[in-house]
Amino acid sequence: MRAEIITIGDELLIGQVVDTNSAFMAEQLNRVGIELYQITSVHDDAAHIASAVMDAFARVEVVITTGGLGPTKDDITKHVLCELMGGHLVPDKSVEAHIRALYKDRPEVLNRLTETQWLVPDNCTVLPNRVGSAPLMYWRNAEGKQLFSLPGVPYEMETAIREQVLPILQKGQTEQITHRTIMVSGIPESALAIHIEAFENALPENIHLAYLPKNHTIRLRLSGYNVPAEAVEAEQQKLMELVQPWLVATEDKPLEVVVGEKLKAAGKTIATAESCTGGKLAMLLNKHAGSSAFYKGTVVAYSNEVKANVLKVRQEYLDTYGAVSEQVVALMALGVMRLLNTDYAIATSGVAGPDGGTPEKPVGTVWIAIACGESIYTECLHLRGDRNTITDTAATLALVRLLKHL
Repeated sequence: MRAEIITIGDELLIGQVVDTNSAFMAEQLNRVGIELYQITSVHDDAAHIASAVMDAFARVEVVITTGGLGPTKDDITKHVLCELMGGHLVPDKSVEAHIRALYKDRPEVLNRLTETQWLVPDNCTVLPNRVGSAPLMYWRNAEGKQLFSLPGVPYEMETAIREQVLPILQKGQTEQITHRTIMVSGIPESALAIHIEAFENALPENIHLAYLPKNHTIRLRLSGYNVPAEAVEAEQQKLMELVQPWLVATEDKPLEVVVGEKLKAAGKTIATAESCTGGKLAMLLNKHAGSSAFYKGTVVAYSNEVKANVLKVRQEYLDTYGAVSEQVVALMALGVMRLLNTDYAIATSGVAGPDGGTPEKPVGTVWIAIACGESIYTECLHLRGDRNTITDTAATLALVRLLKHL
């Protein structure tokens, strides 16, 4: 079974809102063996919405739209789909009761615009929207094509996918898609492709390999279509042996999750001292539930004053070597490890740009340090890109180096 996603809203096409919904839906659909064929974004325009749905129906069995279900004039999705599917809008007492209960403590929300929310097409199945007011609508036509209309608000959409859409689509679903992913770092993508070329050429017909590079790491994803999961896992084991010198992670998990699991398993703690990364390491390390078991905190020591007064970096080192130096970043790591009483510490200091570079330390020069006890590992990175790319990559590679030590 194949599906397409149609995201609706001018805000997506002018860059005002980033489409995170499609990524979530794609992941969820893949997990139940439904292949996502295409993602389309369209304007809040009736003809554009209608043509996108009909074009998708010509290619796939399932179409999911998101957005345009609010009560204001620019939200036209419900009206367009109702007409397209040959229905008429009628009041739905169950939707009305749900909306009135949802806003019982906010009577000011119940007005003539809100009342339009309980108008639904008379030829669709209304699915419960447990967390919002917009009705979830589902059609199945004479040809067996299925159409879902979901809200664009992410938490409403996510709840609808999990609680309503997937249970419907899984009925009678027999296709299987299996993914297994590993991560490597320290080898260029082209060199990696040459290194594993024979392995890739020998893959069974229904197992495919994809390269997903980001921030000096490469995820290698094996995808098996209607083959046993064990067959994909056997190929994964072969691949892991081939890339062992550069292997960072053996599961499709964020780096910070892998770091956290290893620290928790060892009963160890960590802190960070950040200059150029400005708290990005801290954000990653405390991003997921349970991080308090291993992550104690950070010092964003952007100024030399904070480096000296809080992290106890020697002023003569700052004067002699500069903030972006091996000597300073090593003392930053030691300083935050002692200050917060942790087993490990990571420190970063660099020139993120666009200004501030020198011939000796051009933009993209970043020093990282990893401290454990009295042992310190340091490395100078030479990164390219804009300010955000440089700091993202520095934070990623700091976690990669930490994983090597763990």
